[in-house]
Formats: sequence, C-alpha cells, structure tokens
Amino acid sequence: MRLVVAGAAGRMGRVLIEIIRQTPGAHLAGAIEQPNSIAIGQDAGLLAGCGQMGVAISGDALSALAAADGILDFTSPRSTVELAALAAQARLVHVIGTTGLDADDLAKIEAAARHAIIVRSGNMSLGVNLLAALVKKAAQTLGPEYDVEIVEMHHRMKVDAPSGTALLLGTAAAEGRGIALEGHTIRARDGHTGIRKSGDIGFATLRGGTVIGDHKVILAGPSERIELTHIAEDRNIFARGAVQAALWGKDKKPGLYSMKDVLGLGD
Repeated sequence: MRLVVAGAAGRMGRVLIEIIRQTPGAHLAGAIEQPNSIAIGQDAGLLAGCGQMGVAISGDALSALAAADGILDFTSPRSTVELAALAAQARLVHVIGTTGLDADDLAKIEAAARHAIIVRSGNMSLGVNLLAALVKKAAQTLGPEYDVEIVEMHHRMKVDAPSGTALLLGTAAAEGRGIALEGHTIRARDGHTGIRKSGDIGFATLRGGTVIGDHKVILAGPSERIELTHIAEDRNIFARGAVQAALWGKDKKPGLYSMKDVLGLGD
C-alpha cells in the first residue's frame, strides 16, 4: 500500500516513516511538510534516521497524494481538515491521529468521509483502545456512584489539553453511563469550588519534560477506588497502530471509522 506521511519532519512523522519501512505490505510513496519547511527536498528516510529511501520531502500535498493509496496524518487541526478534503477528492484512506480538533473541524472531517475512508482516533495504540473498552465497561457496571477522574501527563511541548487520549477515555466513560461527554465534564478547579457534582467526569492535565503519554482513569466509589492506567514508553506504538489502520482501510467503503473498528473492539 502506497502511503504518504504528513508532517514528515516532525517527531511522529519520522517514526511513521521508520515503521512503514519495517511493515510488509506498506511502502513510503511520499512525505509532505509545510511549504516553508527547511526539510523540503531532503530524503525522508535519511531525515528519519533509517537510511536513504529515495523519497524527497515535498511541500505539495496534492502531487504527493496523486500517487498514493493513503495518508498518515499527525499534524495540526488546520492541516488535517485540508488533507481530509484532498483525501476525499482522491478517494484515499486518511488515518488521523491529530488532536485538538474542534466541532467545526470534526464536521468537515465527517463530510470528507462521504468519499474518503477516514480512520480517526485520539490514540492509535492497541493498549489505549483496549483501556477505553475497559473504562466503558467499568463505568457501565459501577454506575454514577463512582466518580470518574482522568489524569494525563505529556511532554512540555504538547499544545492541546486535555489530550486526545484523555478525551477518548472520557468519552468511553460517558458512553458507559449512557450520557454525552459534553455538558458532564469538569476541566479546571481553583478556589472555593464547592462539593463535587455527581455524574461529572473530571480531567487533570500535567505537562513537563519528555513524557510520551501517561493516562490514568480513577473510579472512586464508596470505600474503594479502581485505577486503570496506560503508560506509553515509545511513540512506535502509535505509528504501528496508524499503519495497521491504513492497511485495514484499503478495501473498505468510504466512511468514518475508529480504532475500535480496526481492532475489532465492538460494543
């Protein structure tokens, strides 16, 4: 499968290139960056540290996608929306790991999915998606007597909060309770807040150092507490999941899918 990596000079982009090189059935067909990037013209493989691959990084997304079957995208909301439109035009598989998307961005991505095969997830790892399934089941079983708090920590360079993974886990807890996450969250506490509102799903965000991603879901009930934790030790887990998602989507019909579909983690 001919794959293009968006944001090829970034941390995730370089990891994606390496994982594509290692994965049978996957081939790096293109690598794109912003037109003003100093990486333009460089060999994508050399930049990723995995040897020359004969693919120069380009600032022309349209040309790169013309010779591709899919695109792997861990960039920014603005770039992701633009790439989704291009993927729809070319009828490609678009794997989206970008976080920080707002409601308008999500609506545009959903519209693009009428013509593209889009797999979008706040986290592409097997472990996190299994954790989400466990959180949904736990929230469903324990009920609103158990307060849900989600604690996440990432490196100091991360720009969005809560993380996409934290929101994925919060959504799973809300689904387990049969409610919408929106309208049932608390994301900041300061000063005299009063007692905790029953049914809210709390988020706490930590930033610092080079932490790849730590997530803990706490279900605190009467006289007991359950904690479910995932610790990411290498970005390879996200890249492997993204490449797996692209290969899975190659023969699928246009639509909006998630890693639950890719991994067979149904309701």
